[in-house]
Amino acid sequence: MSRPVTIVTGGSRGIGAATCARLAADGHDLVVGYVRDGAAAESTAAAVRAAGARCVTVRADTSVEADVERLFDVAATELGPVTGLVNNAGVTGPLGILADAKTEDLRRVVEVNLLGYLLCCRRAAREMTSAGGGAIVNLSSAAATLGSPDEYVHYAATKAATDALTVGLAKELGPSGIRVNAVAPGVIETDMHAAMGDADRPAKAAATIPLRRPGLPTEIAAAVAWLLSPDASYTTGTVLRVSGGR
Repeated sequence: MSRPVTIVTGGSRGIGAATCARLAADGHDLVVGYVRDGAAAESTAAAVRAAGARCVTVRADTSVEADVERLFDVAATELGPVTGLVNNAGVTGPLGILADAKTEDLRRVVEVNLLGYLLCCRRAAREMTSAGGGAIVNLSSAAATLGSPDEYVHYAATKAATDALTVGLAKELGPSGIRVNAVAPGVIETDMHAAMGDADRPAKAAATIPLRRPGLPTEIAAAVAWLLSPDASYTTGTVLRVSGGR
């Protein structure tokens, strides 16, 4: 049987890199999308290849239509028909209240987290409809329902939109044999927190999490891998919360 070919956007670090490693172990060939850090993307690719999978890296800003088209074109040319998409690339902007947010930060969050997901889902829908099936997993966030006041309500809003996209697209694509689901992580130990201005945020959040700890990227990767697997063959339109009970 042919191996699944899965695109993971934002695959160079954090949840994306852990997802690539897990999917490689599960028998997927991978396309690692990244926007800046080519060295980190190659490190992810090396781990994927060490697991016996084929892998290519593609620099792509998912908010740019031409980049998304090239990402899928390279995948098809180098590895074969795309059977899976993990929409993981995302940004938060700096932590803070909405009243203090810069317009350029708001625009970037919406363009990457929402427009980028829509562009990737649109191309995946076209590819997978022609191929007779496939699976999409969108990375949402517990912020979609918590709202994240005083931190990033703009980010939370894009993740609520991700949930709506997941439910609606699952209904739209189900008759074509394409499953669409989402994973909604809580606070996870990644370098995203330092990038948004608070490297200690996971440790500080632990007291508010029922399991009393932040999650690990590998725990999110496991949920993504399940949703892409045959074990989830009757699961679509689902937002799977992996947040330690928060």
